[in-house]
Amino acid sequence: METKEILQALPNLSISDRLKIAESALQLVLQEKHSLTKDEQKCQLTLAAMTAIADYAPGSELNIFSELEGEDFCDDPDEDFHNSGTYVQR
Repeated sequence: METKEILQALPNLSISDRLKIAESALQLVLQEKHSLTKDEQKCQLTLAAMTAIADYAPGSELNIFSELEGEDFCDDPDEDFHNSGTYVQR
């Protein structure tokens, strides 16, 4: 069975069956991880890092809000809110 076929079949399965599949897949990944040598682990981490580079490229969805870094959360405070008694100053 191909990955595409498995992914298409998942919505038709019960939650219990999906969880069994996820658990089995995770166990297989963990078994494989523990069987790798240090050099193989380093190679896989390098490959994962290289794959993730696109996720952090300008315009990607992962960093879409980075333009807001350093900006005030609220530029125009609502005076009514601060004077309504819901704001407690300590």
